[in-house]
Amino acid sequence: MADGEPPNAGETSSPRRVLQVGPQLSIPLAEIAVRTSRSSGPGGQHANVTASRVEAVFDVAGSPSLSDAQRARLLERVGERAVAVAQDERSQARNRELALERLAARLALGLAVPRNRRATRPSAAARARRLDDKRRAGQRKLGRRPPPTDAD
Repeated sequence: MADGEPPNAGETSSPRRVLQVGPQLSIPLAEIAVRTSRSSGPGGQHANVTASRVEAVFDVAGSPSLSDAQRARLLERVGERAVAVAQDERSQARNRELALERLAARLALGLAVPRNRRATRPSAAARARRLDDKRRAGQRKLGRRPPPTDAD
């Protein structure tokens, strides 16, 4: 390493060691079980011999990376295990990346705190429009009636 170079200059990028779910949460890949199996669907001989389907499983209940609040929220919204499957590509490596991305998205969605709804009332103009529409609909229906018959 020459002076002035960053410590990892010239090195190729190593595979990632954590799954970044959001700004507050990163999960070590050691906590995610990755299983492979043969993919379903067409693909000819290649599909018959390649285990390209990837399933990423994260144990929410047993993870030490989650805080108590995060664990409670995920258990309520995702369940004890979060699972993501990918079999879109022919490559196992690409399917692994897709499965991890989908798992991160599922966990981020489970951790998202919904915004509180602020109660509002319709404006006076909106109420007037609604009543005008109702009046117009009633007149339209009256116009559909058959004409009155003279029963003298």
